[in-house]
Amino acid sequence: MTSKKVVELFYDVVSPYSWLGFEVMCRYRNLWNIDLKLRPALLGGVMQGSDNKPPAMVQNKFLYMDKDLRRLAGYFDFLFVFFYIPGSLSAMRFLTAVQEREGGNTKAEQVSRELFLRIWNEDKDITEPGSLSEAAVKAGLSESEIKELLELYTSPKMKDKLRSTTQDALDYGAFGLPLLVCHVNSKAEVFFGSDRFELMAHCIGEKWLGPQPEK
Repeated sequence: MTSKKVVELFYDVVSPYSWLGFEVMCRYRNLWNIDLKLRPALLGGVMQGSDNKPPAMVQNKFLYMDKDLRRLAGYFDFLFVFFYIPGSLSAMRFLTAVQEREGGNTKAEQVSRELFLRIWNEDKDITEPGSLSEAAVKAGLSESEIKELLELYTSPKMKDKLRSTTQDALDYGAFGLPLLVCHVNSKAEVFFGSDRFELMAHCIGEKWLGPQPEK
């Protein structure tokens, strides 16, 4: 069996397109010969660092995004419910702490999913410690783990790590999220957004079976 190709996924739970990219890559993780690396980053930092503007600040972009996400919800088998968009700094620092404490992706994936659901499906807060705790409980973390994470996620170390990951995305040329970086034959192929999976599959020598490959 050939060695797995490494795919980095830079994402922020405040981005609905990141949720699409996150779930699709999780669906394909075992179908494709890839080692998926989750890279929680801060969308606000990417936008500022690339001198880009959020869609909500450009009227035509915002109006298009609303229609686009409703179409994509059916295509990807998602249920989007559209509410206000809060800041994600606390949530992304918390995810960074989850990943740091675990030293892997499993719990970070579970907590990420619960945070995506809270903001885009359940109209719940993702900014307060109590809200982060609720997401962690749903993700299966223990009371002792959550207590430790609540102490860790506000530390300078986690702030620096999130800042560093965000800078990594910028160094790859990010101007928004999600950003997928595929490492093939010592070369990095970079794809922005949640509509380049077919091209990405071609570049890494895999087959795209649609957004719901199990069907």
